[in-house]
Amino acid sequence: MQLSRRAFGATAIAGAVSLAAGRSRAAADKVKIGVLTDMSGSLSAVLGTGSVDGTRMAVEDFGGSAAGMPVEVVFADHQNKADVGSAIARRWLDQDGVDVITDLGNSAVAIASQSIVKEKNKIIIISGASSSDLTGKFCNPNSFHWGYDTYMFSAGLASELTLQGGNTWFFLTADYAFGHALETDATRKVEELGGKVLGRARYPINTLDMASLLLQAQTSGAKVIGLVASGDDLERFIKQGNEFGIWRKQKAAAFGLQLYNVMSIGVESMQGIVHNSIFYWDRDDKSRDFGRRFWKRNSKPPSEAHAIAYSAATQYLKAVRAAGTKDTATLLKVMHELPVDDLVTPGGKVRVDGRLIRPTWLLEVKPKDQIKEGWDAFSVVREIPGEKAFRPLSESACPLVKL
Repeated sequence: MQLSRRAFGATAIAGAVSLAAGRSRAAADKVKIGVLTDMSGSLSAVLGTGSVDGTRMAVEDFGGSAAGMPVEVVFADHQNKADVGSAIARRWLDQDGVDVITDLGNSAVAIASQSIVKEKNKIIIISGASSSDLTGKFCNPNSFHWGYDTYMFSAGLASELTLQGGNTWFFLTADYAFGHALETDATRKVEELGGKVLGRARYPINTLDMASLLLQAQTSGAKVIGLVASGDDLERFIKQGNEFGIWRKQKAAAFGLQLYNVMSIGVESMQGIVHNSIFYWDRDDKSRDFGRRFWKRNSKPPSEAHAIAYSAATQYLKAVRAAGTKDTATLLKVMHELPVDDLVTPGGKVRVDGRLIRPTWLLEVKPKDQIKEGWDAFSVVREIPGEKAFRPLSESACPLVKL
């Protein structure tokens, strides 16, 4: 039997509506976490598959469901490009039923994705990107910052080195949102403590030859060279600086340092370098247990970003369980009220600007003869209380803050 053109059109429309309704019901019946990360670029070792695994471990530890709904984890590579990341975030929220976006890694991608999530009335928990502007001038009610940020790095590292006598600085700064924010925050800390910034030079991400930048910093005579870099760029600065013998006379402040960088460069070249950290896998019994479970499935311990991804997913699932729903307005209220206490985040609380306040630890790379096993690279110098580690609300540019 042949259908008339009109009947065929009506049938096709009905089928499309039915299919869309089916997808909508399927999305409503599950919790979907989207890990938007760097799977192939300069940050892939400290983010990438490890962030996906950290998120999956959180789901597994939670029993695979929340409020009676199964939990699914999807992921994508933003390639460290804001336009690519934005397109993925929009598709996830418009078509694929993603409820919450995590990780992000690249600050420009995170800033772009924040506005999309607000527009679509969903939730974003930034666990890998680090610009303090994410909870400053770019903050919004649908956004949380779960990991390290540029103010935190400066509060620990810039303050510590300046107080130790490193009162002149030269910054080598990544020329994107992360770098600009960190340089600004660190400069403020140095100057508050009586130090002076002698100069700065900026470079694009994935720069291979750091020689001219390093020589500018060396020529300045600054006691401390602030390496506002992460991932492969940071490793190239340290390695090439060693080749020129720069670190024998001038101190490297390795902002954005991660455990993987230390192991890649070699502890003998990193001895004594300090780092302000949210998580170190060998800090206590709980972190060691998580670290060894992660190690077993990933062939290496977690970076702090991987552990933060675990914490972010865990807290979101706790909020869904407590609320008994995926309704955004309800979840946002619960996320702000629910205490944060897990193996990564002891005694944390979420502020009105979306910033998770929690203690951090100042770590120092051990001498090689003190290392007990592979990946045992840091010793804990001291704990920095959360209220001192992160920007106070009195200095916030977040429009949600009413002073």
